[in-house]
Amino acid sequence: MRGEPEPVTRTAPRTPTRRLLTQQWRDLTFLHWPVAPEAVAPLLPPGTTPDCHDGASWVGLVAFQMWRIGIGRTPGLPYFGTFPETNVRLYSVDDAGRRGVVFRSLEASRLAPVLVARAVFRLPYMWAAMSIEHDGDVVRYRSRRRWPRDQGRPASRLSVHIGPRIERPGPLEDFLTARWGLHNHGYGTTRYLPNVHPVWPLHSAEVLDLDDDLVAAAGLPSPMGAPASVLFSPGVPVWFGPPEARG
Repeated sequence: MRGEPEPVTRTAPRTPTRRLLTQQWRDLTFLHWPVAPEAVAPLLPPGTTPDCHDGASWVGLVAFQMWRIGIGRTPGLPYFGTFPETNVRLYSVDDAGRRGVVFRSLEASRLAPVLVARAVFRLPYMWAAMSIEHDGDVVRYRSRRRWPRDQGRPASRLSVHIGPRIERPGPLEDFLTARWGLHNHGYGTTRYLPNVHPVWPLHSAEVLDLDDDLVAAAGLPSPMGAPASVLFSPGVPVWFGPPEARG
């Protein structure tokens, strides 16, 4: 029997028994557009359904710097574990009521982590040529896919101006960012990979430039118009627990 979705909380609702991976997410920009739940339901793993806020599900384009991925409690890797990343994601809830994200694609500029994530976790990582540039309160992200080439070379260009700190995030900001795991289907089953991190420090942000192919390449309708939500965060340290059954 499907349970009710857990409340949206700014801190992790549970702590996994051990650490599988550690990393930091830095200089994140979150862009989001509302979408009809029935449009994304077929794209989610078995045993999950769209998670909704005010009747809408959401498509996210999230660009950031991955920093020092480590295994267990070992120090993070300075080269192979550090790279720009841009993902396209949806929002899900499983039979146990756990809210999560579902990645439709993840662009990364280091080939080794791409191959490991695809083989071990069955995540749709793509190898891309990428950059992140800072100019005062402006951050610029660029990405163009290198491999696989089955969809050509979709690209993304994004520039944002960072605004003031959001002292009291609202329900939508919490819904889009306070995500304590991911749902993924691989090796014949759907799993939930939980994570823990501090409360997000969030800032308002303004899009200065956006030209994106990644959302459409991920099998979603190309966004029409400006994003309904634009947020920036300087980042948080994160750790992941072992995969769990979907519930």
